[in-house]
Amino acid sequence: MPNLFDPDWDAEQDEPPFRWRRARLGRQAGARDLGASLFELPPGAATFPLHAHFSNEELLVVLAGRPTLTGYDGATRELEPGEIVACPAGRDGAHRLDNQADEPARVLIVSTMKAPEINEMVESGTFWVRDYAPGLTPEEPGLDEPGLRSGED
Repeated sequence: MPNLFDPDWDAEQDEPPFRWRRARLGRQAGARDLGASLFELPPGAATFPLHAHFSNEELLVVLAGRPTLTGYDGATRELEPGEIVACPAGRDGAHRLDNQADEPARVLIVSTMKAPEINEMVESGTFWVRDYAPGLTPEEPGLDEPGLRSGED
């Protein structure tokens, strides 16, 4: 049985500034339509580039530390332990989490798990289209195309 306070870390990223470890608690608990991942970010790290999900909604729950949230418009704000932020599908829910503090931050991210999914990577102006839900890692996805650009360029 997964435990929020004593997690079984099952994924890591170490490509600065994107450095974190993750426990896929929803998957570990047997959830099918709901994702819940605990992220731990060391000082100076970020989760992912500024991005928007067009199929899935996420809820960020700050458990420890003071991560900084960046929105679609580039506005930032420091979050406190206990704060909950809704990131609806679409550009209004675009987000990036950075840990600019001197202590590790822990954030629980709860999400719907809908597929297909389109992510807009706001900083690079690219899109990622896939036939599987975020957080999953299928062995042979039918569609998994990162780095696509719109016809407007």
